[in-house]
Amino acid sequence: MTSHASCGRLVHVSGRVQGVGFRAATADQARRLGLAGYAANLADGRVEVLVFGAPEAVSAMADWLAEGPPAARVREVSTKEVAPESADVPDNFRIR
Repeated sequence: MTSHASCGRLVHVSGRVQGVGFRAATADQARRLGLAGYAANLADGRVEVLVFGAPEAVSAMADWLAEGPPAARVREVSTKEVAPESADVPDNFRIR
């Protein structure tokens, strides 16, 4: 586990979020905020984002995900808190 993982969230984003650069923009934003985790396309058309880091940065990321990049059209966001000690926290942010 990384030392910066004091807070974690699992976020599912639906709408027009695949094929519009959502994962790449999410990775850029997460790296700017100093977050670890991943963004992955799901078979049902949603994007799954797992983030770990400082509580303020995780909250800022959740706010950003509600809007997404310019080409995206976010319809719905569901969020679940994840305890860093219950997950395998990566050292950086990856696109899956």
